[in-house]
Amino acid sequence: MTPIQDHDLRYPLSNELHARPFPVMSAPGRAAYLAIKPANGNKGRDRDAERAHLIALLDRFGASHPQPGATHYFGQIGKHWLKWESHTEFVTYTIIGDGVAERPFDAGTFRLFPDDWLAGAPGVRITSALIRIEAMPTEDDMVQRIDDWFVGESLAVSWCVDRHLVIAGDYRIDSAGHMRFAVFAAPHCGKRRIGRVVQRLCEIETYKTMAMLGFAEAREISPKLGDTETRLLDLVTGMTSDQIEPSETLHALLGVSAELEKMVAQTSFRFGATAAYENIVNDRIEVLREERFGGRQMFSEFMKRRFDPAMRTVKSTEARMRDVSTRAMRAADLLRTRVDVDRSAQNQALLTSMDRRSDLQLRLQHTVEGLSVVAISYYALNLVLYMLAPAEKLLHIEKYWLYATVTPVVVIAVWLTLRRIQKSMAH
Repeated sequence: MTPIQDHDLRYPLSNELHARPFPVMSAPGRAAYLAIKPANGNKGRDRDAERAHLIALLDRFGASHPQPGATHYFGQIGKHWLKWESHTEFVTYTIIGDGVAERPFDAGTFRLFPDDWLAGAPGVRITSALIRIEAMPTEDDMVQRIDDWFVGESLAVSWCVDRHLVIAGDYRIDSAGHMRFAVFAAPHCGKRRIGRVVQRLCEIETYKTMAMLGFAEAREISPKLGDTETRLLDLVTGMTSDQIEPSETLHALLGVSAELEKMVAQTSFRFGATAAYENIVNDRIEVLREERFGGRQMFSEFMKRRFDPAMRTVKSTEARMRDVSTRAMRAADLLRTRVDVDRSAQNQALLTSMDRRSDLQLRLQHTVEGLSVVAISYYALNLVLYMLAPAEKLLHIEKYWLYATVTPVVVIAVWLTLRRIQKSMAH
C-alpha cells in the first residue's frame, strides 16, 4: 500500500463502471424484459419499495438477495437467470433462459413474473419485450421467419457487429402486450457478444419509450401554449392603442409571463430527460454497427423516420415555449417603459402646474405684502399721530400738515422694517 490517502469515493466510482455487466447468452436462447416506472413521475418514486418488490420475486425462487443499496443484481432463479437494474427513473428486469419455445415468441418465459407480483409492482409498465435468439440459418430461411413473425410495414432488419448477428423487430405491441425482437447468431459469435446485442435492443426500446414521454407532454402542452401565444399577440397588438390602460395591460402581460414560466418549470425536467434519452438511443444504435440486410430498412432508418420527428417536435415545442416567454418579458419591458414615460410626463405636468401655482402664490404674496404695508402703516400712523397730538397744540401746527409730514415717514419705516424681517427669514 502506498502512503498516500485515497479519496473516499475512489473505489465506489471505479466499481460503478463494472456494476452492470452484460448478460452472457447463447443461441438458441430467449429473454423476457420488463421496465417499470412510478406512475406519478420520479417525485413519487420509492426505491425501498422497488427493492422490496425485487426481493419478493427472489424469495419465491429461494434466490439470494442483493447487497443493501445495490442498483444492480444478477442471479439465478430456478433454471433461468435474472438481471435487475435500477435507473434514474425506472427499474428493469430481464429473465434469461436457454432454448426457444416451439411457438415463436411464446409468453411462457414472461410468466416467470407471477401475476400477483406484477399487480403489486410499485409503478406501471413502460415497456416489455420478448427476445428470441436462434442459431443463424440460411438467409432465405431468415427472410421467411422474419416475414412470418413481424409486420412488414414497420419492420427493421440489419446485420450488426461485423455481420456476426442479424437483428429484427417491428416495434409493435403484440396481443400479449409485449414487443418482439429476433436475434440470429452466427456459429462463431461469442456468448458475450450476443448478450451485449440483446442488452442494446432492450435499452433502445426502453430509452425510446422514455423519450416519447416528452413527445406526449409536448403534444399535451401545445394547445395551452397556442392559447397563451394568442393572448400575448392580442396584448402586444393593443399596446399601440392610446385607448388602453397601460397598467392593466402590464398586469395581464405579467400574468401571461407567469403562465409561461410555470409551463417551463413543469416541462424542463421531462424535456431535458427526453434529450438525454434520445442521445442514448442514437448511441446504442450506433454501436450496433448496422449493415443493410436484403434491402430492408435498418434500425437507424426506422428511428430517423418514426422517432426523430417526434424528438424534433419536442425540441420545437421547447424552443417555442422559451421564445414566447422571452417575447412576453420583452413586451412587458416595453410596456413598463411606456408606463414610466407616461408617469414622467404626468410628473412633468404636475411640476409645471406646481410652478404656476408657486408663481401665483408669489404674486399673491407680493400683493398681500403691499396691502400689509398699507394696513400696518395705517395703524402705525394712528399711533404716531396720537403721540404727536400734544406737539400739534404746542407748536400750533395744522393737523393736515402734521399728517402730510408724518405719513411718508411711517410708511417708509414700515416698509423697511418688513424688508429687514424678510431678509432675516430668508437667511
